[in-house]
Amino acid sequence: MKALQDYYAMLGVSPEATPEDIKVAYRRAARRFHPDTNANPGAVAQFRDIAEAYEVLNNPSARAEYNLAIRQRGLPPPYFDIRVTPSKRALRRLPEPQVLYLLVEIIPNERYAEQDQRQVPLNLALVIDRSTSMKGPRLERVKQAAHRIIENLNPDDILSVISFSDRAEVVVPATTIDEPATLKAVVSTMQANGGTEIFQGLQAGVKQLEQSLNPKSVNHLILLTDGHTYGDEEKCLRLAEEISQQGIGISTVGIGQEWNDVFLDKLASKTGGSSTYINAPSAIVRFLNERVRSLGAAYVERLRLSVAPDSDVVLEDAFRLVPHPQPLPTDKEYIPLGSLEKNKSISVILQIQMPALPENRFRTVARIDITGDILQDGYRGYKVVSDFSIEVSDEAPQENPPTAILNALGKLTLYRMQEKAMEALSTGDVREATRRLENLATRLLENGQESLARAALAEARRVARTAMLSDEGQKALKYGTRALLLELPPPSTK
Repeated sequence: MKALQDYYAMLGVSPEATPEDIKVAYRRAARRFHPDTNANPGAVAQFRDIAEAYEVLNNPSARAEYNLAIRQRGLPPPYFDIRVTPSKRALRRLPEPQVLYLLVEIIPNERYAEQDQRQVPLNLALVIDRSTSMKGPRLERVKQAAHRIIENLNPDDILSVISFSDRAEVVVPATTIDEPATLKAVVSTMQANGGTEIFQGLQAGVKQLEQSLNPKSVNHLILLTDGHTYGDEEKCLRLAEEISQQGIGISTVGIGQEWNDVFLDKLASKTGGSSTYINAPSAIVRFLNERVRSLGAAYVERLRLSVAPDSDVVLEDAFRLVPHPQPLPTDKEYIPLGSLEKNKSISVILQIQMPALPENRFRTVARIDITGDILQDGYRGYKVVSDFSIEVSDEAPQENPPTAILNALGKLTLYRMQEKAMEALSTGDVREATRRLENLATRLLENGQESLARAALAEARRVARTAMLSDEGQKALKYGTRALLLELPPPSTK
């Protein structure tokens, strides 16, 4: 059932607004977000919603029908809340651009989340690399993990298992777990051989998911691989874009060191999934069981973020902090965020460039739209909007950002430092890459991360000596500094 949208909230007026109030609100929104004046993808998407709301509320008969629908059906309750915390409560009037950070927290409403004690049905596809490099402990641990998943799935869950090398094989067609012993025996027959063509596995996994696609389920594909794919990366990314529109998520797991982390990051981010590094076969079973458990704890699924900055404001960067730290694309109308669990919030930090601010006044900055499907009540396209404004004043106080933002930026800086080192090395600037890695080691040591600090220092010495990073060291630093964001304290719900 499609959620009944709050058109009054979309236009920023009350249900008692006069026709003139509605026209004024629409004209104000059009000046900010109309595609002729604001080409930002988020603004384009949100203006469509604004225009839809205006078309109904500006038409007396359509508005009367809409008001009747509200009285009869009622608007959906507040299933989740948005909290937007700026790095500054007010901005100083300056003749040049300045940076503002916004911490966006999506918090499940405790009242409604606690009512939903059901385990969400899963429509799950495991897509497993069985190329020659997986032979031995890696593939055996993956089989053990698949066995554990089969044992723990509920009667309503659907599982498919696909193995791939340079071709794909459907090991377990999409099925409920009626005969777990038989399914485990079939999984055990997988043998390693051949090369690695990830598209073959993805395509076969998607076909299995599509057979049981259900808006009341979590439809998810988990890809496990230990190698580079050959010549089909763009096809994989296009497929991820397509299935994201269907509500299918992808989580990627890189095992060992010989895989393309940039590619797997992109693949996961296109659907709101997670990208994970596992450096030891022994960790595979634990990780997969935790990931499947978190999918089953979903409260809201197919969650999407849209950021519509004002036309003179630039969205420079977006990064999901928790629960799955990941860079987010900023060039999309909607940024997929995946699932919101019953007892966990999602936090995203936005880096925004404000223009020169010549006047003392309150001014709008950005409109933030969060849309998702409420699994417990079957509402599709449930939407919450927050329109953020800030004061510009000569009297703006000199103050530190809130603790939550300071903590987030401090951890994120460590991740960015290793990124900058990699960028310097990619351009051949060995001295700069070495310097940045040494600085990262110092900062990690100051933060009590001795193991990561030693890894950074070892890589700095390696770069200075060979002009190269080790695959193991590069991934350890990238995913190790990213994982530090998981140590951030959870947001208060008060």
